[in-house]
Amino acid sequence: MFHTTRRAVLIGAAALALAPSLALADAASKVNIADLMAPGALPDIVEGKADAPVTVVEYASLTCPHCANFYMEVFPTLKKNYIDTGKVKFVYRDFPLDALAAGGAMLARCSGDKRNAVVELLFSQQKNWAFVDKPLDALQATMKQTGMSDDSFKKCLDDRALYQNVIKDRETAATKFSINSTPTFFVNGERKTGEFPAADLDKWLGLTPAEKK
Repeated sequence: MFHTTRRAVLIGAAALALAPSLALADAASKVNIADLMAPGALPDIVEGKADAPVTVVEYASLTCPHCANFYMEVFPTLKKNYIDTGKVKFVYRDFPLDALAAGGAMLARCSGDKRNAVVELLFSQQKNWAFVDKPLDALQATMKQTGMSDDSFKKCLDDRALYQNVIKDRETAATKFSINSTPTFFVNGERKTGEFPAADLDKWLGLTPAEKK
């Protein structure tokens, strides 16, 4: 487990291995939907209709290049053609792979109703803040684009309770659903990992001919 404060985010950006105390079960190809959708330490922020025929849950790390590629190359099509049209309910969940990603997750949460926009911003500008010599300074500069003040930035990263909840949800994902890499998706409970092209969304989502209309 890692400790996140402004100092920890600055010095702890190396990849985080799962804590030895987390005993991971073999990754099942399908998980129980009720277990997957059970409330966590932090509330889910959901996009799409509650009764959409397909529910997609994504576990991602804000410092994961594959996750950023999904948001840049696939998510716009997913949102336009499937989420906004009522075919898909989409849930994004943080699974930070390092202290910097945990800090980004906290900052998104501290942004209130801007949370989804902040996640998309951090993914779209990932190379500008996650892979630089002074990532904390770069992250702070990126968050200024959202209107976040320096004081709010510091206060958010020093919020111990928020940090603990981010980590609690991460540990739940690791222990209950065997998450150990990002991005990991569950499509109506079926596990899917890695990248795929937007052209494969119909097949990836498993939509029936009637649901595609």
